Amino acid sequence: MSKKVELLAPAGDLEKLKIAVLYGADAVYLGGTSFGLRAKAKNFDEKEMEEGVKFAHSHNVKVYVTCNIFAHNSDFEELPEYLRFIHKIGADAVLVADPGVFSVVKETVPDMDIHISTQANNTNYRTALFWHKLGASRIVMARELSLNEIKGISENIPESLETEAFVHGAMCISYSGRCLLSNYLSGRDANKGACSHPCRWKYALVEQTRPGEYMPVEEDEDKRGTYIFNSKDLCMIEHIPELVEAGITSLKIEGRIKTSFYVGTIIKAYREAIDDYFKDPKLYLEKKGYYLEEVKKASYRGFTTGFYFGKPNENEQIYTTSSYIRNYDFVGMVLEYDEKSGFAVIEQRNKFVVGDEIEFLRAKGETFSMTVEEMYDKDGFSISEAPHPQQIIKLKVSKKVEPFDMMRMCSM
Repeated sequence: MSKKVELLAPAGDLEKLKIAVLYGADAVYLGGTSFGLRAKAKNFDEKEMEEGVKFAHSHNVKVYVTCNIFAHNSDFEELPEYLRFIHKIGADAVLVADPGVFSVVKETVPDMDIHISTQANNTNYRTALFWHKLGASRIVMARELSLNEIKGISENIPESLETEAFVHGAMCISYSGRCLLSNYLSGRDANKGACSHPCRWKYALVEQTRPGEYMPVEEDEDKRGTYIFNSKDLCMIEHIPELVEAGITSLKIEGRIKTSFYVGTIIKAYREAIDDYFKDPKLYLEKKGYYLEEVKKASYRGFTTGFYFGKPNENEQIYTTSSYIRNYDFVGMVLEYDEKSGFAVIEQRNKFVVGDEIEFLRAKGETFSMTVEEMYDKDGFSISEAPHPQQIIKLKVSKKVEPFDMMRMCSM
């Protein structure tokens, strides 16, 4: 069997980094307050980034820092200092797309590993060889590639050049994220990390002399327009063997602006799927339905396999809504656990009450269910509900839990 693939997780802030690490990621990618393509993520200041790198490395998890904007002249003023900082704190690689940024990385921190972002539109093996010759150690595949095309790239590049591909999360409607819609419609530069996601907006045609008369492009129930750019989310958890066969080094999860619950749920499911496949392919096949049900417990827009098995058709879009499907609510995070008393200290994230059936999603170990029977506020008074945002409570639990284990509850 092929070498085990890397599971690469998003880390939008320090809590999400810790969740990703504890729930099974082999590596995480994150951004600072500048030079990345997720400006709406909380991201990391210098102190948080240094703490995050230390935490990840203490668990043998790598950290890749995004620096994949398409730079303007003014961006180069602070870039060298930033690169020296991430090198000093021990980041394992920097992710770039712009050739100018690439050249500054090579000049400033020449021994830093460089990963070429999907933003650079890496669609063929010649492009991969070009970047490798310049000193890149990894290429992130464009989302427009099929598995056959990726396999063709893998077969025509040296083993020293790694490949990475998105396998789960939001799809961008534009060519590998190179979108001008956001700039035109809201003045926010998608290629500087400030995309307003107009691909999720509702559209209709309006004739100039008849304002207010909406002519639907693709009619929905109220005949007031459609979401013509709104893609389903990518999900390849049922196709781990095909991804491995294509020679991909790293399986990347999208989601730096998603919740901690999303990160934990998706990473845990993919961790189990990858481990089961490399342990016994038959076990993986038997559990495929289980993995899919697990990822559905995080919010999603329906699922697609994107371009991996050919060009997407009209069934890969959602024309009637931009809303997420949410089958489960994230209701609490474990802060502490006392084995003698069987009580856990919980930080509430959504309301739950005595009598609710909840699940504990554990970073290590199997998920278990229990009924909420006994809980107390921080002053020790018995309570029947936890309605206040981030309320600290003590909860009697039926099994041992650990910090960062998460509570979820079916909302259907």
